[in-house]
Amino acid sequence: MSFKRNPLAAAVGMLLCAGFASSVQAQETTSTEDEAKTLDTVQVTGSHIKRLQISGVGPVTVVDAEAIERSGATSVETLLQRLPASAGFAGSQTNAYWAENGYGTTQVNLRGLGINRTLVLLNGRRMVNGGTGANSSVDLNVIPVALIERIEVLKDGASAIYGADAVAGVVNIITKKGFDGAEASVRYGQTFEGDGEESSFDLAWGTTSDRGSLMAGLSYSEGGTVNMASRAPCGLGEVDGSLQCVGSSATIGGRALLADGSRVNFNQDPNGDGDSYEPYSAARHNYNGNPSLNAVNPIKRLSFSLFGDTSLSEDVKLFTELMFTNRQSDQLATPGSLGVYRPINIAADHPTNPTGQDLLLQRRRLEEAGPREFYQETDTFRAVIGLEGQFGVGWDWSAAINWGRNTGVDGSTKVANLDRVDQTLDTAVCSNAPGAAIPCADYLGYGDITQDVLDYILYTTRDNGGNDQKSFTANVSGQLFELPAGWVGFASGVEVRKERGWRDPDPLTVLGSANTNQQDPIAGEYTAKEVFAEFAVPLLQDSVIAESLILNAAVRYSDYDLFGEDINYKVGLDWQVVPSLKIRANYATAFRIPNIPELFGGIAEGNLTTTDPCSGWSALPTDSVVRQNCQAYGVPAGYVQPGNTILTTAGGNPELEPEDADSFTVGAVWTPGFLPGLTLTVDYFDIKIENAIQRIDGSTKLAICYNTPGLAHPFCDASNFTRNPVTGEVDFLSSQPVNAANERVTGIDLGGLYEFDVADFDSAVSLDVSYLDRYDVRPFPGADVIEYAGKITGGRGSYAKWRAYTSLTMKREAWSGSYSMQYIGSADDINATPGDIGDHAPSVTYHNVQLKYSPAKSFDVALGIDNLYDKKAPFIQSYTDANTDTMTYDLLGRRWYVRVGYHW
Repeated sequence: MSFKRNPLAAAVGMLLCAGFASSVQAQETTSTEDEAKTLDTVQVTGSHIKRLQISGVGPVTVVDAEAIERSGATSVETLLQRLPASAGFAGSQTNAYWAENGYGTTQVNLRGLGINRTLVLLNGRRMVNGGTGANSSVDLNVIPVALIERIEVLKDGASAIYGADAVAGVVNIITKKGFDGAEASVRYGQTFEGDGEESSFDLAWGTTSDRGSLMAGLSYSEGGTVNMASRAPCGLGEVDGSLQCVGSSATIGGRALLADGSRVNFNQDPNGDGDSYEPYSAARHNYNGNPSLNAVNPIKRLSFSLFGDTSLSEDVKLFTELMFTNRQSDQLATPGSLGVYRPINIAADHPTNPTGQDLLLQRRRLEEAGPREFYQETDTFRAVIGLEGQFGVGWDWSAAINWGRNTGVDGSTKVANLDRVDQTLDTAVCSNAPGAAIPCADYLGYGDITQDVLDYILYTTRDNGGNDQKSFTANVSGQLFELPAGWVGFASGVEVRKERGWRDPDPLTVLGSANTNQQDPIAGEYTAKEVFAEFAVPLLQDSVIAESLILNAAVRYSDYDLFGEDINYKVGLDWQVVPSLKIRANYATAFRIPNIPELFGGIAEGNLTTTDPCSGWSALPTDSVVRQNCQAYGVPAGYVQPGNTILTTAGGNPELEPEDADSFTVGAVWTPGFLPGLTLTVDYFDIKIENAIQRIDGSTKLAICYNTPGLAHPFCDASNFTRNPVTGEVDFLSSQPVNAANERVTGIDLGGLYEFDVADFDSAVSLDVSYLDRYDVRPFPGADVIEYAGKITGGRGSYAKWRAYTSLTMKREAWSGSYSMQYIGSADDINATPGDIGDHAPSVTYHNVQLKYSPAKSFDVALGIDNLYDKKAPFIQSYTDANTDTMTYDLLGRRWYVRVGYHW
């Protein structure tokens, strides 16, 4: 399945025309409403056909308004990332990584296949990507939790229904409707250590009448700060069989390579001799950056929303959705380091050089300036206006224009202008005279950099960008004709969508003159034109082998101006064997087009946490493959990785093509008659992605290369990494995306719900379990398969085989409460040597409890405690931050919240 001019497009058009023709014929031959089955039908996620039952569509998890309120969550990502189907990397408030210009954004990652392979909808329609320009996914921050009626999570491929990106599944967030009255709520919480404050205020007002409805909402939330050192005092590594602080090799005194090949470090004592130096020692000189980082970053959100509809006639209604969200967030960062993005050579006769040799200043942290602060402010606007109505018997139609726009600014304080750094070292242009226009600087030794120099070389970067989405959709659904087993359901529609993204980095960043990740401007757009048809065909009804058997089929034709044409389809069976047992199966093709940063993103560089397997290689056994390879590569004996980060090249690739995927799910829904109130589900899933766009993390590339006998793996090629021939350090490492990978994910989902009464309490126990059997990635043809299932992968997050979420809820009169547990299974560190400390993480279970009291219909108060037993995050050797996988485990510890609501 590839994008090209396809003659099957004509067949799709004929199919749609046939559907419309059949619908007209059905109207002409149907005279009474009783002849068509239209009982209480609803449209559910995964289908455009209104249906009587939700369980026949596919594996869907529903998080309703009551569960959302009980959770005490102030953001959607908190709810979604607890689901067992979520895995891998997704931005949240407790990690601050640059995810396609997404500092401060939050996402959901179904099956761990990537945030850009999960389609996020609001009321069944697409949302604009969010961040600070040219982004790859929706920022969940923009959706006020207080306005959500429910969240439906379809864990199945749905490109035939919704178009591109629905590879791993669909998250459909549905807002409240028909709200009459007003309600206000206030929430406050913090950790038991007295930090990480969270507060929110929500106000909603609505009115309904025979002519229509109107609902308005205001939401404000603010999250506090948790310093990383309060949870992890320093970065840890295994040294001589025990965990010790390792820190960064960008030292505050300056680490330098002398002409004779020796490495030295300059004075780090603020009261010491500024010209003193000694042999570099990681244990003595490395920098502990944790006090200059946050485990939780502050964020503020302000949202306004307006939803309304009015009847224009008996059969036609006008509706609109208006939303605006302002987000302000920032992240603390360690002081910047010189020598990362541009070499600093200081001659032997330079007045600041006390060594008598030419030297290369490899790293010098600007500790005198203090920590940096990354900042972001984004504005996201969404407007939907449309018409919907009915015609004939049981036919519905809708047409809507959807416009979403996101703009943002971001940057960093205390960034060094490298051109000015060079000037302060050039004695021909700088001066030591007081008030000199260009002051001379001494970067060798902590405390030798004057305030005049800092004022001259440091500045605040400012980048800006945005995302824009415009679309028109029109759909029709109803019943075509009657078969012996029932009426044939039908839906069809068209969509025209234009996506645009842009990003303009600070001019000095573009020029490579800034002491930060070098970036090029990004600008790109594409237009999609699509048409789809969907059928629900009843094959059997009240037969010997089936209460009912329904064939579901859908086909979508897509035409992208950048990639050409493609057709995707979905076929499924919904088999009600007996009243208590239903079997469902779906096979679907899916696709994902490269997003704008993947296509048009310029080359960028950044220091990423990376494990070098050659660190300490000479101490390994002589028969060790790693030892043999490191020695053959020319890594010096006694080499120890000087820090935990390596400068890595990333960026876009304009030669990328769309990904193709196939997904198969089969499952059962059982409601045993011997135990009323019990529902059990089981679903097997198998997703294959070809031509996959893949970035392989640096740690993984290095680990695979040096564990392959004879350095025979393609990852050992110089296009992937190189080393400094003198020091042995990795001085080039690439992780740019390519269309070379194949991926396969298989596993089983288990679900259960038991509703019962005990001691006059209305009670329910729910269970949601996901078992990841395989997640195999072949990064390019002929390469060995990388097995992610059961592994922690550094920058990609955790792929524990078992994940589960279970809860007990009970309610009687004014009292209600719940007790929930989130389980994350054990996993091995893919980059670690077996037997090392932190080579695996044990299973972890987080317990949460909530209690709610409603003495009157107009008033309620709720109290909750998350991580009740104060479970600590496990140590992970190739950690992302705070000595653990911050994308998976809880850093905060035990925390509480209280919520008060009033309705009138």
